[in-house]
Amino acid sequence: MCIPFLFVLSIVSFLQKEEANMGALDYISNFCTVTSTRSKRKPMQTVEIKVKMDCDGCERRVKKAVTTMKGVKSVEVNRKQSRVTVNGYIEPNKVLKRVKSTGKRAEFWPYIPQHLVYYPYISGAYDKRAPSGFVRNVVQAFPATSSNVPEENFVSFFSDDNVNACSIM
Repeated sequence: MCIPFLFVLSIVSFLQKEEANMGALDYISNFCTVTSTRSKRKPMQTVEIKVKMDCDGCERRVKKAVTTMKGVKSVEVNRKQSRVTVNGYIEPNKVLKRVKSTGKRAEFWPYIPQHLVYYPYISGAYDKRAPSGFVRNVVQAFPATSSNVPEENFVSFFSDDNVNACSIM
């Protein structure tokens, strides 16, 4: 009976010393907190992969392989475009590896819509194997970010603030 009482007394005296520094409740709460070693949740991502699929069996095999992954919320397969779109809390490289494990050649979706590109027929951007309305995502298809772009020069000819500042006259 004396041992538990002495133990409680020693804790109380220790807490009184620590109370001056950080408070008894703060001190006790440090012992009660549970630290989790669990990693943070991955962000929601959309991964698009180009996979050549010839038949319903290929489509089913790829869809089943990706659907069984942890964190996948939805899978869309478009056989006509050879495209697989995966949404979920996933890592893109793991999805690509899983699709390749089905025996199919796969790569990340290399195309962007044609209407977003200034020069869609520049060498490297145009790909005859691309789905209709898409071109390859290459740097040369976008204009240079310099002041020599003609559209910027036309805007500076007129000023709404000063009507007499027209430089054409």
